[in-house]
Amino acid sequence: MKHYTLSAAVLLCLLMLGSCGGNTRITGSWIDPELKGNVKENASVFIASMSQNMEVRTKLENALAAEAAARNIMVVKSTEYFPATFTVTMPTREALLDKIKESKVDAILTISLINKESDTRYVPGSNRFYAPYPAYRWYGGFYSYYNYWYPNLWDPGYYTTDKTYFLETNLYRTNDEKLIWSAQSETVNPGSIDNFVRDYPKKLIAQLVKDGLLKK
Repeated sequence: MKHYTLSAAVLLCLLMLGSCGGNTRITGSWIDPELKGNVKENASVFIASMSQNMEVRTKLENALAAEAAARNIMVVKSTEYFPATFTVTMPTREALLDKIKESKVDAILTISLINKESDTRYVPGSNRFYAPYPAYRWYGGFYSYYNYWYPNLWDPGYYTTDKTYFLETNLYRTNDEKLIWSAQSETVNPGSIDNFVRDYPKKLIAQLVKDGLLKK
């Protein structure tokens, strides 16, 4: 039987991830230079979304597992090993390690929300003016003039708040707890977790391919 250990940083793998939506892009990534051009076949990964929200954990990990399975990557989800009550309080190192060891994986993938920003902006309305050669039908009286122009003169603007969620995804090797890959992403104007999980896993897999950890 193989034995696996986990660093203190990875012990936080079940803490928090807010509900996010589409418009996700990878903003940067890093790979251990030793791994470039050395793609491991038939890898296995333990996926841990850093959230205490079971709905978020379940949907995100299920979506990532589906994308991984399409590439013949064996996946173990944290939701299969850690029930909702497991992370109400921080588990001991031994308790968490014992669970991780049971999964017999090659690597551990963690997803965490590292920052969130809100930006309120004003969206101007349309301000339309009269044409150079207007029709003259409104000169029949005040009301006909007012009724013609009122809907066209002013379309009021409004304020809206853009929310940007910044996530970090790390891949650790289980035999020595070493960080071997990391990617940062941002998701603008989050919606539901369902929208987010339709987009994020595909972007993540594409980046893994681009960085040489997965074959095209």
